[in-house]
Amino acid sequence: MVNNNGKDKSLESWIWDAACSIRGAKDAPKYKDYILPLIFTKRLCDVFDDELNRIAAEVGSRKKAFQLAKADHKLVRFYLPLVPDDPEQPVWSVIRKLSDWIGEGVTNHMRAIARENPLLQGIIDRVDFNATTHGQRDLDDDRLSNLIEAISTKRLGLEDVEADIIGKSYEYLIRKFAEGGGQSAGEFYTPPEVGTIMSRVLQPEPGMEIYDPTCGSGGLLVKCEIAMEETAKGKKRTVAPLKLFGQEFTPETWAMANMNMIIHDMEGQIEIGDTFKNPKFRSKGKLRTFDRVVANPMWNQDWFTEADYDNDELDRFPAGAGFPGKSSADWGWVQHIHASMNATGRAAVVLDTGAASRGSGNAGTNKEKTVRQWFVDHDLIESVLYLPENLFYNTTAPGIVLFLNKAKAHERKGKVFLVNASQVFEKGDPKNFIPEAGIQRIADTLIGWVEAEKLSRIVDHAELKKNDYNISPSRYIHTSDAETYRPIAEIVEELEAIEAEAKETDQALDRILKQLGIGA
Repeated sequence: MVNNNGKDKSLESWIWDAACSIRGAKDAPKYKDYILPLIFTKRLCDVFDDELNRIAAEVGSRKKAFQLAKADHKLVRFYLPLVPDDPEQPVWSVIRKLSDWIGEGVTNHMRAIARENPLLQGIIDRVDFNATTHGQRDLDDDRLSNLIEAISTKRLGLEDVEADIIGKSYEYLIRKFAEGGGQSAGEFYTPPEVGTIMSRVLQPEPGMEIYDPTCGSGGLLVKCEIAMEETAKGKKRTVAPLKLFGQEFTPETWAMANMNMIIHDMEGQIEIGDTFKNPKFRSKGKLRTFDRVVANPMWNQDWFTEADYDNDELDRFPAGAGFPGKSSADWGWVQHIHASMNATGRAAVVLDTGAASRGSGNAGTNKEKTVRQWFVDHDLIESVLYLPENLFYNTTAPGIVLFLNKAKAHERKGKVFLVNASQVFEKGDPKNFIPEAGIQRIADTLIGWVEAEKLSRIVDHAELKKNDYNISPSRYIHTSDAETYRPIAEIVEELEAIEAEAKETDQALDRILKQLGIGA
């Protein structure tokens, strides 16, 4: 931070205290849809002030600067139609000085800003600060006033805080909301250490196009930009930025992703809608392809049917793979991601651990295993990372990261690199976390295909085939002498999948028998 605003408190502490000013830490996550746009708007106001001051230095006064910016919006990044009675006063003071009908006033100002800036439409104007439920205000004026006052205590302009600092603090706030968000948190947030490992291993290069089909609050895309800039070593902002693309289904989360991009000073195109049924990124009637794809889709989605796969017009689900069964769309998402990679594309996708092993060892066929086999046989899987337990906010399950590569190096063909990082973590509250040294160790191991006892192994396709296409690192790498069995949760999940498939087969058999007039 360039300027501490005369306060000792860190920006992260300040931003969380502002969030807690409504009703304390316990209730803060409930109000994230109010808090995030207000902090975002404070940043816009303070940056606009800085731009006005720059213009004023050239033309002689802030009053003239306001007039020029109003006449030509191109002079500033975002034009804010907020003009204080005294032009020397900060732009934010227009919101801060609201005393009556505060909720209505804030809503009107947000909508006015959005009208002037098409990029912000649907992002900051979607929340009604005056909303009521059963005649009661969701956020009354007293609490809203407290929030505005708390946000007012720090300046967030260009000279006060760099884009990456405010960006990190904004991400911190999103993480804090995730901690208190229970089951819903995983829909918009991936633990930062998981995103950092994914982005470092994918090694995005300046100017590349990066895509996240289930982008949530945009954290994985942001991590890719950060990883690229870290590799650029001191050339930050002098190298071509990544071109970031994402799609998100939930409107509130879509708005969060857009704010996250802008506040990080990164330009991304975030579309809204159901990626599985209607992917927005297309080119000449086909799926658009990218240099890198990152994703953490919701695990084990069971609302897609065989018809959704059969009716696909974008060649996402090839013959020999296709429908992975009704109980989990994990490998359906992997197929979408594979179809979104260009000829030299690479991808990293977070999946439930069961996706690596379900169906293996069964007598007979299993749809999910069939898709997994297709990916192994086509040599698309570069590596699989088994994560520690209790990292994710909506589950204690460990999860895996599947790394795909359409152009594997010759010496890596016919092999898959497995990493069992289940023991690389530290206990945290409320969640475990991977420390920086662990993040770097895992990333370096994956990048270099470095074999290490009780951590990593190169496994050739013949061994995977022998194990019926089980690609779970826990199957091949035991982390302690006592560990001779796979995790119980993984086995239980597999049994449930077997039962579901057996039930499906029984129902199909019953229908055939009825048609034949047997057992009717």
